[in-house]
Order: sequence, then C-alpha cells, then structure tokens
Amino acid sequence: MTGNLFIISAPSGAGKSSLVSAALAEDKRLALSVSFTTRPPRAGEVN
Repeated sequence: MTGNLFIISAPSGAGKSSLVSAALAEDKRLALSVSFTTRPPRAGEVN
C-alpha cells in the first residue's frame, strides 16, 4: 500500500470536521479512516 497519511489534530472547536469535509469534497481520491478508541462507548455512540 502506498500513499499519504494525513493526521488532523487540534482542540475541540478548531474546525477539524470542517477542514476534513472540505478536503473530501475537493479531492475524490481522499478517504476517511474509521476511528478507534479503547474507552467504553458513550451514551448514543454507535459502534
């Protein structure tokens, strides 16, 4: 597998989701990875 990995990291409210949404809309070669956490699910979260 070859390609680039972009990590978007910033405090809450900094615009990460807006940036990712704009990038995905602009370049169809980009794909969003599935996130993973080891903590228990929060109320309302879907696995």
